[in-house]
Amino acid sequence: MLRIVAAILLLLFAVEATATEAGWALLREGEHVVLLRHANAPGAVDPTDFDIEKCSTQRNLSERGKQQARKIGALFAARAAPTERVLTSRYCRTKETARLAFGDAEEFAPLDPPPADEEARKEQLDAVLGKVRDYSGSGNLVLVTHLETIQALTGQSAREGEALIVAPRDGGLHVLARIIFN
Repeated sequence: MLRIVAAILLLLFAVEATATEAGWALLREGEHVVLLRHANAPGAVDPTDFDIEKCSTQRNLSERGKQQARKIGALFAARAAPTERVLTSRYCRTKETARLAFGDAEEFAPLDPPPADEEARKEQLDAVLGKVRDYSGSGNLVLVTHLETIQALTGQSAREGEALIVAPRDGGLHVLARIIFN
């Protein structure tokens, strides 16, 4: 039984490594869009006194998350075509992930978690889809965001600090490859 479990674990790690290498191969070409979930930030929800303007009222990166963000940046610099532009949600954990990984980023409110109101949600997600569809740079575009936004755009989940290389398809985003930084 122990051997079977070990074999399954080895197979899973091999699949993750292959997926990650496919992601790097795409990013070396440039001209791709990356949805990057913010690095490790303990907790599941923001505190009840949440204020978008005050980091002290939000979930923030742990020391592990800060190290993870630096690693993301170092690997992007070493293994990918230049990052042409970085957009981030207005939340402190996404802005800090972007700053530690890439040095600079522009806030783009549609990368915030989608609201419950269906009309506002559609408008917000359409704004992100528009950015992806309109992107035509020679380097890569990185969008630092949240699990809820990634799920709404792709129908898939992502770990903290995971990158999904995406392309527009059928009114949403198709995941071409993933890069796992854990």
